[in-house]
Amino acid sequence: MPFVAVVAWRYVTSNWTQSALLIAGVAIGVIVFVFMTALIAGLATFLTKQTTGNIAHVSLEPLERTSRALPGADGATQLVARVAAIEKRAQILDWPVYLRIAEAAPGVVGVSPQINSSAFLIKGQAVATVAVNGVVPDRLNAITDIGGNILQGEANLDLNGLLIGVKLASTLGLGVGQPVTMRSDRGGERSLTVRGIFKSGIGSLDERVAFVNIQAARRLADLPQGVTQIEIKLADVNTASAVAQTLARATGLKATSWIERNAQLFVALHSQAQTGMLIQIFSLITIVIGVSSALLLTTYRRRAEIAIMRSMGVTKRFIVTAFLMQGLFIGALGSLAGAALGYWLCVFLATVASRPDGSGFPIAPEQGGYLAVILLTIAGSVLAAVLPARAAAGIDPVAVLNQ
Repeated sequence: MPFVAVVAWRYVTSNWTQSALLIAGVAIGVIVFVFMTALIAGLATFLTKQTTGNIAHVSLEPLERTSRALPGADGATQLVARVAAIEKRAQILDWPVYLRIAEAAPGVVGVSPQINSSAFLIKGQAVATVAVNGVVPDRLNAITDIGGNILQGEANLDLNGLLIGVKLASTLGLGVGQPVTMRSDRGGERSLTVRGIFKSGIGSLDERVAFVNIQAARRLADLPQGVTQIEIKLADVNTASAVAQTLARATGLKATSWIERNAQLFVALHSQAQTGMLIQIFSLITIVIGVSSALLLTTYRRRAEIAIMRSMGVTKRFIVTAFLMQGLFIGALGSLAGAALGYWLCVFLATVASRPDGSGFPIAPEQGGYLAVILLTIAGSVLAAVLPARAAAGIDPVAVLNQ
């Protein structure tokens, strides 16, 4: 070990009480940094999972008819619009072809063609407005795990079968096996039987969505051939935009990713990340101020020692290097201890706060930014030692020894 490092280490260990307090202060700042980093990452993962867990990651829909500019006979530009017939609903006619294209796309784990419409559920004098999802029975769980959340009855979607949420069943006073009349916004009417009641934990789904067989939905929505949309589930939700662009080019349909539909979520996550970054910056600033203050005090206390060394021929560079290495040792010890304790704290919170259903405190211990905080803390501690080092190197040995 170089002699300058030995001197720096002796300065650190000569007063263990002061050094321990200083290292503890650095460690606490690192713990705050690690905790905030892991918490922000965990919250982002939790919110993304909660948002994407029961929705389609990509939706294929018919293209909207919009106006476009065409050159006129006299050279002037004309705006031409094709008016859609209001009595016909936009639909995907060749949906089996697009279904195969979607299933062949990389990362796709589930595809569900659907007929979506609005309707009234009527039970005696009780009436409720519902969003009707007409699905293929064997693809019921392709997007949302309805079958796994059945509280009563079974996930049976025969031609007259109906699956409703627990809140909707409570509103209408319905139970398994009871008949109910569904009247669609297109004038279709059908008597259905409640086959199952589910509880997804999502208020809008449990209160306002009803699942029926796609063939029954055709007659209710007056769509004898096509479907209104094709919903797609992905293994990696972060690839939704890329998959949507690929499918839009391959099918010519309108492909919308969940990221486009939930833009406000990303605004909230961005604001959350900025807040966390400010806290992290203040943690590092606190570390720098603490180290700098302690080393300045050390400089004052060791003025006589520094003057003696200078009078014996020790260079200013040696003094500066010794103080910088003190900052290095303090930053290294504090950051390593803080990173270890921060990881333990994050694991403890994630374990203790976990619930039987697998959910718990939204924190990601593995994403605590440990290497980054260790390097930043060491660099900050060395930077904090610059001012004390310059002050120590600037001591006049003659003036000090005369005192």
